[in-house]
Amino acid sequence: MHVLVLGSGQLARMMSLAGAPLNIAITAFDVTSGNVVHPLTQAVVGHGLEQAIEQADVITAEFEHIPHDVLAVCERSGKFLPSTQAIKAGGDRRVEKALLDNAGVRNAKYAVINSRADFDAAIEKIGIPMVLKSALGGYDGKGQWRLKQAADADAIWAEMAQCIAASDNQAIVAEQFVPFDREVSLVGARGSNGEIAVYPLAENVHVNGVLSLSTAIDAPQLQEQAKQMFSAVADSLDYVGVLALEFFDVQGELLVNEIAPRVHNSGHWTQQGAETCQFENHLRAVCGLPLGSTKLIRETAMINILGEDTLPTQLLAMEGCHIHWYGKEKRPGRKMGHINVTADYSGELQRKLCELAAVLDADAFPAVQEVARQIQPQ
Repeated sequence: MHVLVLGSGQLARMMSLAGAPLNIAITAFDVTSGNVVHPLTQAVVGHGLEQAIEQADVITAEFEHIPHDVLAVCERSGKFLPSTQAIKAGGDRRVEKALLDNAGVRNAKYAVINSRADFDAAIEKIGIPMVLKSALGGYDGKGQWRLKQAADADAIWAEMAQCIAASDNQAIVAEQFVPFDREVSLVGARGSNGEIAVYPLAENVHVNGVLSLSTAIDAPQLQEQAKQMFSAVADSLDYVGVLALEFFDVQGELLVNEIAPRVHNSGHWTQQGAETCQFENHLRAVCGLPLGSTKLIRETAMINILGEDTLPTQLLAMEGCHIHWYGKEKRPGRKMGHINVTADYSGELQRKLCELAAVLDADAFPAVQEVARQIQPQ
């Protein structure tokens, strides 16, 4: 079986690693250069989308922000999964919000802004404070604003107006500010036969809008809510593959914040913590194979490595510590890799996170430091 992945980053890389034992070959299409590359070595193995599609049995994607002309070519082939509709929903917040509404899934009150008049109407409808996000593009905290007081409206509108004017079909989505208790996410898979398998919820900690720490949790009531909403969204799209839903936990009630129609950063813990990792289950789904077990087999936390290309060698000697590098050139704030930490029980996982905090750079890994302070207050 040969799978072509749109996108040649770390997610394609990890799909390739997961597919090899199943004899599933992966090539990646770089949508910027038009090159077809090996997802591990980045060696160019071809050029041009049409030829790559002809050689592939299945086409899938590792990110949402794919040019629509590329999606159209893939859709015409009849090989693309999950679907162009799903990818567009993940890449356009207007489409995403409409999808959530149509699926009957709880999400924050919102309004679409194309003009200053729309902005003023959104303030009237939603109220202040509010969160504002570019409809297209924008991720890891980019393309986002927070209106905390009416006096800031003019300054924020000036920035948003520039954003809207900078690209075709751009807009801003205004959302009600949700005073949540924590952020959690659910990663799951849906097969072509409608079979659904979801992983345990993960509790996520963001720093400056970027995921820093993700820990698998046992929360039965929230898990059931999340699974119901996952099923509603996945079924409404007739989805095939791995899908992630990010939630706000508001006093035990979940609201969907975003969806990601792909394998997801908050699911990287499944590589060591679950019976079948998210990358293998995505390949199983799009290739028409039975889904693997999503059972938690050990307590696990995932720590993003941001803007760092080295780690203390002590980590390699730590039991239950697994490092995954992405082979990227170092750049400030860039996702360079991640660390999965595993343990037999929750207390042991907390102890290991404290051990990590003692050797990791405090500025580069603030979430780990904060967790350690909560576990071992001074």
